[in-house]
Amino acid sequence: MALRWYSVVVDCQDFAMLGRWWAETLGWLIAYEDDDELVIVPSHMADEEPLDANAWLEAGVGMVFGSVPERKAGKNRLHLDLAPHTTDDRDAEIERLLERGATYADVGQSEDVPWTVLLDPEGNEFCVLSARDK
Repeated sequence: MALRWYSVVVDCQDFAMLGRWWAETLGWLIAYEDDDELVIVPSHMADEEPLDANAWLEAGVGMVFGSVPERKAGKNRLHLDLAPHTTDDRDAEIERLLERGATYADVGQSEDVPWTVLLDPEGNEFCVLSARDK
């Protein structure tokens, strides 16, 4: 028996806006939406056919954006790390995120780290790492 990491849940005040922001950021699809939550998944997970146990264990992680009344308070204890491929322009990706509503964040990182800390439109920290091919 094995458990699969199924989703990351993000509490937010405007779940529809933030879920759509992350879907566009990641190039993912909206898989489900109701009055209280929005779910996004990688595009390869959009197929509705059931998966066998091995394929199910290897499927990607989704993100659930759920409505809460309170604003974010304090630094996240968990954050997402995003990385461009080595064939992509990391600085252009960061600029695209900033144009869409992300902002720079200082969480105590030094100036010489190979990542950039940003906040999404509701203030959740995430990092853009150096380019990678693995």
